[in-house]
Amino acid sequence: MLGLYTLITVLFCLLGLTEAKSSTGDSVLVILDPAAQENYSIFFGGLREQGYKLTFRAPKDEKPVLIEDDVPSFDHVLMLASDTKNFAKDITPQNIVQLLSLNTNVLIALSPKQNIFTSLASEFSLILPPPGTPLISHFPERKDPLTVIPVQVPLAPMLTPNTPPVWFSGVPFAFGNSPLFVPILNAPVESFAADSDSTPDSLVDAAEKGGEGLWAGRQLGLVAGFQPSEGARATFVGSVEILSDKFAKKDLPTSGKSGNAQFARDLAAWAFQESLVLRIDETTHHLVNKTEPEEHYTTNDQIVYTTYISRFNPTTGAFEPYSGLTDLQLEFTMLDPHIRTALPSIAGEPGKYEVTFRAPDRHGVFKFVLNYKRKGWTYLNSAITVPVVPPRHDGYPRFLSAAWPYYVGAISTSVGFFLFSAMWLAGEVRETKKVKKTE
Repeated sequence: MLGLYTLITVLFCLLGLTEAKSSTGDSVLVILDPAAQENYSIFFGGLREQGYKLTFRAPKDEKPVLIEDDVPSFDHVLMLASDTKNFAKDITPQNIVQLLSLNTNVLIALSPKQNIFTSLASEFSLILPPPGTPLISHFPERKDPLTVIPVQVPLAPMLTPNTPPVWFSGVPFAFGNSPLFVPILNAPVESFAADSDSTPDSLVDAAEKGGEGLWAGRQLGLVAGFQPSEGARATFVGSVEILSDKFAKKDLPTSGKSGNAQFARDLAAWAFQESLVLRIDETTHHLVNKTEPEEHYTTNDQIVYTTYISRFNPTTGAFEPYSGLTDLQLEFTMLDPHIRTALPSIAGEPGKYEVTFRAPDRHGVFKFVLNYKRKGWTYLNSAITVPVVPPRHDGYPRFLSAAWPYYVGAISTSVGFFLFSAMWLAGEVRETKKVKKTE
């Protein structure tokens, strides 16, 4: 009986190891034409193997709804109907933005054709080329159309290292000034966006005009993420074909299979908040040699600040202590940072970061500010307000080393006055005799 119980326990553990969980949930709504579902069986099958529950909906269907009673119906939404021009009334740019504010992750596939996602992209500071201008490249030499391009996968924290090149066919985009964008895949250097019927002379003319009207090079993005401060993630893909079975099975011009299947899995893991998800579990502050936080601190106090950070592990589906941050900083601010110091991890205590610093010689209302923002990682924000007061009347030192000249002057003056008074009072008094004048 004990052996059977042990076997069942091991099987459940192995089953848990094969399923990766998202930190926000496992329900996924896929908006896609039913006739095109079989074109992405590898991508959808991988999501099911990871434990996600997929619900499909045609672009013009009314149900299931995205938001009901201001509550999102799903944890993640895949907008893959990029070629559709008309959608149901609840699929609008406003509702998609509201999904992000409600902590629902969204993946959106763009298209060279004009649709609602074209206007949505501009809301996120994405700049799309004119309609009908896909990405084109003449290199490397291949038998495929010029719009079907192999793209090298860069080194990025959310992507598997040494992933083979991926096939891409779609529309590129340029980045605006938003600092919340996370570039994931950029266009090749030799590629450009233009009408497939355009002649080389038109490209030369655009280049001679200083690049006016020319979309080219690595400044163009193909896949990018957008991560607002609320925590949800939006992902923009220049083509839904990058997730297709056709590109996943397609051989590269050199040799071997493409990396589309692995890239799609990594992209979904980041978009669904499986990877690079951090969390602040606890923050404390206290004086040196004490453990309890103070209601206020005194100028020049030695303060200890401690925080505990964990990272989500999709294999176990839980947050675990994480000590891998090497560039964490703490600011002690009053309008402007008075102190900015590194916040290192403590060896032997996973997830613990601690620093000791001296409070500035200035009283006021200060904040412990932890603001960690790195491309691809979840943003960490923490602010604790605490007053810093001057010492009490009995809190100053009895004698100051810098005041010794004044002490010596006061003491010498007092001693001199005492000696002078003593000599004056104890000195001999002589009476003067008056001499009478004789006549």
